Amino acid sequence: MHGWNGDSNIWHHWKNTFQHKGWRWQSAERGYGELLPKHPNWYLEEEANSNECRALIAHSLGPHLIDHKVLAKATDVVLLCSFGRFITNGRDSRNLKTALHGMKSRLGTPQQQAMLDTFITKAHFPSTPDPSIERTRPNGVHLNGRRRLKHDLDLLIQTQGIPNGIAKNARVLVIQGEKDAIISSSTRECLLKDLQKHLRRPLSHWLIPNAGHWLVIPELINDVHIWLDNTP
Repeated sequence: MHGWNGDSNIWHHWKNTFQHKGWRWQSAERGYGELLPKHPNWYLEEEANSNECRALIAHSLGPHLIDHKVLAKATDVVLLCSFGRFITNGRDSRNLKTALHGMKSRLGTPQQQAMLDTFITKAHFPSTPDPSIERTRPNGVHLNGRRRLKHDLDLLIQTQGIPNGIAKNARVLVIQGEKDAIISSSTRECLLKDLQKHLRRPLSHWLIPNAGHWLVIPELINDVHIWLDNTP
């Protein structure tokens, strides 16, 4: 599941690699742009087989956008620059909340595209956005897409803890970018603490040096696949 202002095309390399290795892959889609919303579910035979690995890989807001009943059946969860409570009680909480409301107010205005481009640039920091990633959608953000962007910003602002539905027995891998310019250090620490309290299994945590918020990168795919393949 992609995050805010993203779409399922970000998983192109991941999908190809996992399918080549014999996995079934489904990409969820929120429908901010021209792609239709898609809400995948588990295959029935996988649900029936308790030994089957059912992995959810999500970026940023992604795990909060998945149906909690689907999330609850995941045996393995990989969180790429995700979060539980986005706005913590840290010193920057008031400024962060003001900035998010400012982003929301620009949706549907002439400042919308500049705001979305700024967000993309900040998400890719310290790298520059990949030229293959469209900075603007061919026909802009349609009305329903804009409504979803606004709704999901409210969801992000109101998050109070880890995504609803993560099973206590799930294996969880948290991957964070050392130089993430979207998620504050207090938010990253809060996620780790909340997951450690919630899970019955030890939490796996990778901090990627010199990496930012955009961790949906091909370089991580094989490492994540190896982690999933090493299920105890």
